[in-house]
Amino acid sequence: MSEIVTTGLLDRAIRRITDAWRDMAAAVAPAEDESIAAQMRDCLAARGGEVSARNRAAKLAEAYLAADDAGRLAFLRDLAAFDSDPAAIAQAAARLQEADDPAARSVATAALRRVLEPPRVRLLTQFTTIPDGMKFLVDLRTALLGLREGDLALAALEGDLRALLAAWFDVGFLDLQRIDWNSPAALLEKLVGYEAVHEIRGWRDLKNRLDSDRRCYAFFHPRMPAEPMIFVEVALVQGLAGSVQALLDQKAPVLDSKEADTAIFYSISNCQRGLAGISFGNFLIKRVVEVLGAEFRNLRSFATLSPIPGFRRWLDAAVKRDEADLLREGEAAVLLAAVPAAGTGTAALASLMERRGWARDGAATKLVEPVLMRLCAHYLLNEGRGKRTADPVAHFHLSNGARIERLCPLGDTSEKGVKESAAMMVNYLYDPARIEQCHEDYAGEGKRNAAPAIRRLLRP
Repeated sequence: MSEIVTTGLLDRAIRRITDAWRDMAAAVAPAEDESIAAQMRDCLAARGGEVSARNRAAKLAEAYLAADDAGRLAFLRDLAAFDSDPAAIAQAAARLQEADDPAARSVATAALRRVLEPPRVRLLTQFTTIPDGMKFLVDLRTALLGLREGDLALAALEGDLRALLAAWFDVGFLDLQRIDWNSPAALLEKLVGYEAVHEIRGWRDLKNRLDSDRRCYAFFHPRMPAEPMIFVEVALVQGLAGSVQALLDQKAPVLDSKEADTAIFYSISNCQRGLAGISFGNFLIKRVVEVLGAEFRNLRSFATLSPIPGFRRWLDAAVKRDEADLLREGEAAVLLAAVPAAGTGTAALASLMERRGWARDGAATKLVEPVLMRLCAHYLLNEGRGKRTADPVAHFHLSNGARIERLCPLGDTSEKGVKESAAMMVNYLYDPARIEQCHEDYAGEGKRNAAPAIRRLLRP
C-alpha cells in the first residue's frame, strides 16, 4: 500500500508543480542558444530583472523534471560547472596578503569570501523563489546523494546544496504540528508513505495510531507546508510498553488519556531523504516531551520502544567467528543439551535462531532469551567504535540524552524485527531532569547511561 500511495502522491505533486512552472516559463522570451548551460547563465545574469530571473529558474526546474535519467545527470553536471573563478580567487588572496592594517585585511577578507562562493550557489538560491522551489531543491539533493560517489564535481555541488539546506532548515524555522484523523487526507497519505519503522497497513491501522490515546507530531517548514520533515508517533499507556505488536493491536481497548502515566515514542521517521545529515530528531523529541507534559499532567515517564537494528548483524558475525568468550559456560551447556548435534554452544544458538518462526516457539525462546538479553546488553553498552555505540538507533537516543532503561525480549516478532533485532526491543528513557546530563556524558565521554537492571545482566 505504501508504494502505491507514495507513487500517486508523487505523480499528483509533479503535475501540480510543473503546471505552475510552465506558466512562468512561458513568459521567458526564447533565446538563440536554448541549451541548459546557456539558460543557467541567463538566470545568473538576471537579464530582464528579478521577475525574469524567477521565470527562468522555473523553466530550468521544469526542464530538469521533464528529463530522463541521462538528461538529469547532464543538467546536474552543467550546474556543477558554475564553479568559482580560480584567477579571481588568486587575485583576492594576493590582495589579502598585501593588506597592511586590520581594516584593509577585513575588506580583503570579505572580497575573498565573495569570490570563493561559486555562482552555482546563487543559482540554487534562485530556485527558492519559485513555487515549491524548496521541495525541488530537497529532491535535487536526493538525486545528488545517489550520484556523487566518484564524481568530484557533483560531490562539490552536493556539499554546497547541503550547506544551504542546513541553514534554511535550522530548527528555529520549523513548526511543530500535531497530525490527527482530521488532518488533510493528502497529509495522512504521506504519513502512510513515509512511515519507515513500523509499516502502516491500511486506513484502519492509521486511524488506530491517531486515536484519542495516541499522538503524532511532525516538523514542517514554512516553505514546504504540506511536506513533513520528520514525525514521531506516541502511545499514551500505563507503564513501559514491551511489545510493539501489543502496542499496535487494533483490537486493544482505547485507554482514557487521563489514566496514562507513560508516553511511549514508538516510531520516528525522517520524510525527506534530501535532508539526510541535517538533524531534527533530537529537537523533535524534546519539544514533544514539553508539549505532552503540559497537556497531560498525569504523565510521569517519557520513553521509547525502539528497535535494535544492528544487533542481529553483530550477533551473526560473532557466532560465525565462533568467538570463545561469546557464551558463558552454563549458557553453552544449556544450548548444546537442546541441540547436541551442533557441536558447540554458539553453533547451537545459531541453529535455534535459524529455525523459521523461532520467536513464536515457546520452547526455543525459553532457551535463547536469557542469552540474548545478556548479549544485547553487552552490544549496547560495550560494542562500538571509539565513544560511539555500534547501534545507530542507540546512538541517536543516547546522543539526545536518553538512558537505556529496559530490554524487551520478543518485543517485535515481525519478520523485520526478527531479522534485524533478533525480536529484541529496548526502552530508552527520557528523564526531563537528566536529559542534558545524559547527553553530555555520552557526547563528551562516550558514557552510555543505563538502568541498574541492564548492567546487572553483564555481571558474572
